Amino acid sequence: MASASQTAAYNAARTGSWWSQIIPVVLGLGGFSVYATFRAFEGALFQWGPYLSPFYSPLIDVHHRYWPYSPALLILGGPLGFRATCYYYRKAYYRAFFLDPPACAAPERRRNYAGETRFPFILQNVHRYFMYLAIVFLVFLWHDAIKAFAFAEGFGIGLGTLVLLVNVILLTLYFFSCHSLRHLVGGKLDCFSCAKAGGMRHSSWRGASLLNEHHMLFAWSSLFSVGFADFYVRLVASGAIRDLRLL
Repeated sequence: MASASQTAAYNAARTGSWWSQIIPVVLGLGGFSVYATFRAFEGALFQWGPYLSPFYSPLIDVHHRYWPYSPALLILGGPLGFRATCYYYRKAYYRAFFLDPPACAAPERRRNYAGETRFPFILQNVHRYFMYLAIVFLVFLWHDAIKAFAFAEGFGIGLGTLVLLVNVILLTLYFFSCHSLRHLVGGKLDCFSCAKAGGMRHSSWRGASLLNEHHMLFAWSSLFSVGFADFYVRLVASGAIRDLRLL
C-alpha cells in the first residue's frame, strides 16, 4: 500500500504533466486549423510555375465555371476527414480541447461517458473510408511532386521542388503508418498461415507495424510539412520571395 507521501507525489506529478502535453497540441492543431481555414477560403496564390499547393490538389474548376468559391473547398473534406478521424489525432484533440480525459491516469469528467458509441462521435468510425479516399489524394500529390521537376525550360530542381517532395514523402509515411491500414493488411488475423496469401500479409503487417510505432511523429511532421508547402508556394506566387533554383 502506498504511503501518504507517495500518493501526494504521484498526484502532484500527474497534475503537472497534463499541461505539458496539452499546450503543444492546442498551439499546433489550433494554429494549423486557423491557417488552413484562411488559405482554403482565400482561393488565390496557390500555384506558381510547376508548383501547386497541396491545399488545392487536385485543382478543380480553377476558372469558376461551375463553382464560384475557392477551389480548395471542393476537396477539403477528404484530407480533413482523414486527419480528423485519425486514431492518434482523436486522442490528441479530445485531451487538448475537451479535457476528456486530460491524461491516461485521470478519470472521465462525465459519469455518463459513452465514448464514440453515440452521435456525433460515432461518426469517427468512418475513418477507414477516409483512408481509402486518402489514397486518391496521395496519387495526385505524387503527381504534383514529380511535375515540380518540370520547369518551362525543361527539367530542373528548385527549393520548392524539394519542399513538395519532402511533403509527399511525409504524407505517405503518415498514411502507411495508419492504424486502420495495419489492421486491414493483417492486424485482424489470428493465424497468418491459415489465411490466403498469409506470408505476404504477414510481411505487410510487419512493415506497417514498424511504421505504426512512429505514427505520432509522422502525424505531426506531415501536418507541418503540408502547411509549410502551401506557405512556400504562397510566398513565391505572391512575389514575397524568389524560388531558389538548385539545378
